[in-house]
This record gives sequence, structure tokens and C-alpha cells, in this order.
Amino acid sequence: MTATLPSIAFAGIGLMGLPMTRRLLAAGYPLTVWNRSPEKCAPLVALGARRVNTPAELCAEADIVMLCLADTRVVRKVVFGEEGVVEGAKPGQLLVDFSSLEPDATREMAADLEARSGMRWVDAPVSGGTLGAESGTLTIMAGGHESDVEHVRPILMNLGQRLTRMGGVGSGQVTKVCNQMIVACNALVIAEVVALAEKAGVDARLIAPALAGGFADSKPLQILGPQMADSHFEPIKWHVRTLLKDLDTAVRLSREHDSATPLSGLAAQLMRLHGSQGNLERDPATLVEMFRENSR
Repeated sequence: MTATLPSIAFAGIGLMGLPMTRRLLAAGYPLTVWNRSPEKCAPLVALGARRVNTPAELCAEADIVMLCLADTRVVRKVVFGEEGVVEGAKPGQLLVDFSSLEPDATREMAADLEARSGMRWVDAPVSGGTLGAESGTLTIMAGGHESDVEHVRPILMNLGQRLTRMGGVGSGQVTKVCNQMIVACNALVIAEVVALAEKAGVDARLIAPALAGGFADSKPLQILGPQMADSHFEPIKWHVRTLLKDLDTAVRLSREHDSATPLSGLAAQLMRLHGSQGNLERDPATLVEMFRENSR
């Protein structure tokens, strides 16, 4: 006899949410979806998902409610706002949040949700971008009760190649901040490298393959390097605003814990400068334009 798969509800059908939900549907999970812009749910409804009109309705038949939203403000609104998740949540249900949020806000919201409804929270931010979401190779860093993380592990392994419990609620978000510090600083130095190589007469398209397998190699280099060298910025795979948000969280977290983060602080200001020039909604590969302009 085949065991019945848990029913999943998902809020946030964006660049990451769409491929993640497609994988859940392909794995056979009953899926209910909600998005602020309902039309983004259409591809999933065509594949068998059920769309609801409010976040509260996500809880009606779901064992697990998943979120993949823009930032702390949006998550707070979807969970605790009018017709939010909390209005439909029940004891025994789990909320799994893939969004990248402020750790303290995550802990506060998790405690509030459990106190008001009995629903527990697992913060499970991801790394790997849209390519990882499409191929199911995301890296997932989770915070929450050990039993809750283990309960959702079989489901999350349809989305990622690795799931690591980092500790209690909020620890997944701290780990994601660390991840984004590395990614953002890497993206900026790759932009510097491409611009310098071009200025010095080297074919920048050869940088990533030339350095593959060496100490300077990384996934960002292999993905961003060719995009920057070719000025290939679409389709957009992620946003400058996302990296800026996460760098700002890193700087704030460093102040709270009296920890020096000078490189990430500089990266935040460079990212803010680039974003202020109309690039917040563009792909971070566009960072190379800032260094090309400065080298002219």
C-alpha cells in the first residue's frame, strides 16, 4: 500500500517559487498555491495545483505551508496581515519559510505564530539560484526543532541536494546571511576582474574557463563571468535588490553581535550605488557595467 503524501501549500510564485512548486507537483505532492498576482499561478493550475484567494485559505487542507517571499515585511504581512496564514493555521501544521529574512524577526514571528495558532516554524533559506531550483540542486540551511526539520526533509530533498539543520529557529537565516556575504563579495570582485581584463586587452570570456578547477574557481565565477563578459543580462535569474537586502541584514547583524564585517559593508555600499542607478530589478551580472564606466 502506497503511503499518502502530505499536502503542501505554497505562497510566492516568483523566480524561485515557480520552479520549486513545479518540482513538488512532479513529485506527486497535492499542491495549493497563492500569489499576490494571481496570474502567476496559472502554469501551476494547468499542472494540477489548486489556487486560493487568500493566505489563510492555504491552511485549509495543508499539512505544510511553504513561503518563498521577497523580504521580512512581505512575510509578516502574508502570515499576520488581514486574511493571513495565522487566521487559518492549526496545531500540527508546519510553516517552512524559504525566504531570506532578518534572523531576529524570524524568531519573533515564529514564537508569535506558535503562540497564536500552534503552528510551528522552520526557516529554510536556500542557495543555488533559479538554476538550482529548476534542477533540484539547491543548498538548504534550516533552523527549527530537530523533529520538524526531519519531518520535512523527504519533501525538501525534492528541491535540494543538501539540507543541513543549523540549530534552532533563526539559525537558517544567520547561515543564509553568511552565504550572501560570500556570494555578493564574489560577484563584485568578478565584475572588477572582467572589467580589468577587458581594459588590459584580455578576452574576458576566457577568464572563467581558464580559472576552472583552480583556487579562484567558484559557481558565481562560472555563471556570472561569462554573463558579464558577454553583457548577457537577461533573462533575469535574480535581482540586485535581493543581494542588497541581504548585505544590509549582514551589516545590521554584525552590529548586533559586535562583529567586524568591513568587506560586506563596502559591498553593501557598492551594491546600493549600483541599485540607485536604476538597477535594483536587474540581474547582478549588470554590476560589471559599474566597473566598465569607472575604467573609461
